[in-house]
Amino acid sequence: MQAFSPNSSDGSASGFAVELSDVTKIYESGVMALGPLDLRVGRGEFVSLLGPSGCGKSTALRLIAGLTAPTAGRVALAPRADAALSGHRIGFVFQEPTLMPWTSVRDNVALPLKLAGVASAEARPRIEEALAQVGLADFADRYPRELSGGMKMRVSLARALVTRPEILLMDEPFAALDEITRFRLNDDLLALWRSLRMTVIFVTHSVFESVYLSQRVLVMTARPGRLSFETRVESDEPRNRAFRTSLAYTDYCRAVSEALAPAYAGALSL
Repeated sequence: MQAFSPNSSDGSASGFAVELSDVTKIYESGVMALGPLDLRVGRGEFVSLLGPSGCGKSTALRLIAGLTAPTAGRVALAPRADAALSGHRIGFVFQEPTLMPWTSVRDNVALPLKLAGVASAEARPRIEEALAQVGLADFADRYPRELSGGMKMRVSLARALVTRPEILLMDEPFAALDEITRFRLNDDLLALWRSLRMTVIFVTHSVFESVYLSQRVLVMTARPGRLSFETRVESDEPRNRAFRTSLAYTDYCRAVSEALAPAYAGALSL
């Protein structure tokens, strides 16, 4: 466990997937939301970002996704590991599922492919595959109003996976869910990450969730957000209930909580 250093290794032998170099973001209002920020995430790595509200966690994800541009600095994505694969480089799962209530689960998942002009014959098996990956194969013809909160989030995840992304960005996707549902989705997400070998960058306010899910936990300062601390979480795989109740898990959570304290104190003074 250590204070953050821009030269910290991402721990990946395959090189980086995402790299932010000296990035800042200043909004038109004059608010400096982020930076300078240096972040390097290895291919296939699972990284969580923590920090107080308004510290720029979501802004960092939007910069990586290309939804907004940095005021200064460089955002780089590595070339596809397999140049023969087609599809979006990045999948994005937001805090709210943002499903279309008037159409089925299948059609909600199909939306990115429809917008990309993918032919129905090609889209159909990809949609079925994505629904199976999140455990919703039997719910394809249901409507959002018929689903629980956890199931709606699974649909949102399937919609991101249907594009076959190499990088999955997740912005507090489980924050509104009850604890039991959240734990189950944490386990399911880890299983997907292992099987699909994606790079995942996960934003959360939960110390416990970040330590359970991640290979690395990165703590951000109060606005303007910068990286102040990181820890690599070492544990047996696959992670399970035994890890949640272990002394090592408790020690990691304590270290991350202590690192967060100055950030929250700084946020209160803004």
